[in-house]
Amino acid sequence: MPAVTVEDTLSLPRIATASSEGAIERAVRTVTTAPRGFEGEGFPVRRAFAGVDQRLLDPFIHMDQMGEVEYGPGEPKGTSWHPHRGFETVTYMIDGTFQHQDSTGGGGLITNGATQWMTAGKGILHIERPPESLVVSGGLFHGIQLWVNLPAADKMVAARYQDIGAERVTLLASPDGGALVRVIAGTLGDYDGPGVTHTPITMVHATIQPGAELRLPWRSDFNALAYVLSGHGRAGAEHRPVGSGQLAVFDRGDVVVLAAAPTQESRSPALEVLILGGRPIGETVAWYGPFVMNTQGELAQAFDDFRAGRMGTIPADHIGD
Repeated sequence: MPAVTVEDTLSLPRIATASSEGAIERAVRTVTTAPRGFEGEGFPVRRAFAGVDQRLLDPFIHMDQMGEVEYGPGEPKGTSWHPHRGFETVTYMIDGTFQHQDSTGGGGLITNGATQWMTAGKGILHIERPPESLVVSGGLFHGIQLWVNLPAADKMVAARYQDIGAERVTLLASPDGGALVRVIAGTLGDYDGPGVTHTPITMVHATIQPGAELRLPWRSDFNALAYVLSGHGRAGAEHRPVGSGQLAVFDRGDVVVLAAAPTQESRSPALEVLILGGRPIGETVAWYGPFVMNTQGELAQAFDDFRAGRMGTIPADHIGD
């Protein structure tokens, strides 16, 4: 890890140093440790947002770290066909390969630093599973699935699929070259990521070398979350300790600060962290299973529409099942 990298970070555009004059470094409000569980047909996950007040996560709903696991032959697992409505699913593959297909015709392989961004909107059916070649051979599997809420006005937009190849991700460096920053979606300083979102958010994957510090300018109207994929270090104005599988929720401010410990474990030579932020929607959330709506009545309607086949049909050339 990670799949998208460069030989020399000093060759990349630099993130402008956040001005210290009047800028507020965000303090860390909470640090939680993600419990382990299983998803789909039985692949291992860590529930990154477990135990965190939903109001602090808004506009994000749910996030799983999938793996990191080294599968043996015949072991890779995925999901079966299932519906979604009312939000966007983001699958970011750090290492390994996942195959996606949906009822709108979207689909393909997500591999080694690529992202698939699916707007479920008014309804969609989809499946995610390892390709047959990976099932046969086994191999490394590590990724993230994130759910981004949609405001009430966009709950019933048309479904949409975005294939964001690894080569499209915006690569930046900290001023001293000690951190590599991948902007997947949203804006960071003067730079934009390739993902197009209904809800204003920023999604960043950073690799911070041992002893280095990363200072990111962050929109003051966005919340800020940092999930540690591997390694250990410190977060926030008060240098709060964080490590693998932990989520730091930041308070208000203009600058997000993360630093890698001078010494890392050999298996995790740097601090790998996913940094998220978005403009809170501030609406009531009614969430059950694969549907995220605003009221219980809308949830009931979603289940009725799914049972009636109004969320699309599985393509004739479908994978899985």
